[in-house]
Amino acid sequence: MKDQQDWRQLYPFDSHELFIDGHRYHYLDEGRGDVLLMVHGNPTWSFYWRNLVSAWRSGFRVVVPDHIGCGLSSKPQRYAYRLDQHISNLVRLVEELDLRNITLMAHDWGGAIGLGTALACPHRFARMILFNTGAFPPPYVPWRIRACRIPFLGTLAIRGCNLFARSALTMATSQLGGLQKDVGSGLLAPYDNWHNRVAIDAFVRDIPMTRAHPTHQTLARIERNLVSLQKYPCQLIWGMRDWCFRPSCLERLVDCFPSAEVQRIQTAGHYVVEDAYREIVPMVERFLTTHPLSSIAKVI
Repeated sequence: MKDQQDWRQLYPFDSHELFIDGHRYHYLDEGRGDVLLMVHGNPTWSFYWRNLVSAWRSGFRVVVPDHIGCGLSSKPQRYAYRLDQHISNLVRLVEELDLRNITLMAHDWGGAIGLGTALACPHRFARMILFNTGAFPPPYVPWRIRACRIPFLGTLAIRGCNLFARSALTMATSQLGGLQKDVGSGLLAPYDNWHNRVAIDAFVRDIPMTRAHPTHQTLARIERNLVSLQKYPCQLIWGMRDWCFRPSCLERLVDCFPSAEVQRIQTAGHYVVEDAYREIVPMVERFLTTHPLSSIAKVI
């Protein structure tokens, strides 16, 4: 009970919900002003962005969804847990809230989901900030991820033992000894049983290992169309100690966004926002100041 109280203190935000096909789509909607849309990956949830929400909710409107199956959203056991479905859900949220002049901030799977959403409704977006992510068919799949794809055993490890999310508390961070206990408790809190880990397993299985996988086609389409987003100011912030989204993924995104401002954080791992949010806040604020919405509107 104490652990739960500790992590709740780190997440002092009001919950909001949108129902999509009968499923609760939970999101944060904090502050007023220009929109910052923060999109998480796997196996995290809106809690991952908490420090940036706290930093900016006094001057921005910060919207942070939990994907269906994740965080405080519904966790249906029979659901189309595919990239294109997550994109469709986020498009629905953006349109329902009538968000405009959006600054997209995305991490891990959130990059593909967020950029797929920007491609679906580009008139609603204005700036892109990407953290250790990808929006293309994976050039490699680390053995630690491949092991989680072993039939039956992979699902048993992920859903039965919570191995994927628990391992990330040490393997996805550069912090010695792993993340602090209250932070770890918060990241794990929504994933406390077999039922609630359904999307963690589904995200892992949605990583395309072959061209025949339907999500390979979705990722390839997103990558082909990223050229249409080059008109938006883009910032790439990368934890260079990431064994999953390695520096080669950063370089591939630089090819997609050749005018991007690149910030390499040598001491951070995959959970770059956990490892380096104190460095990230001024980096992002400088970027937003350099690219005000008024000047972007003239270009777009």
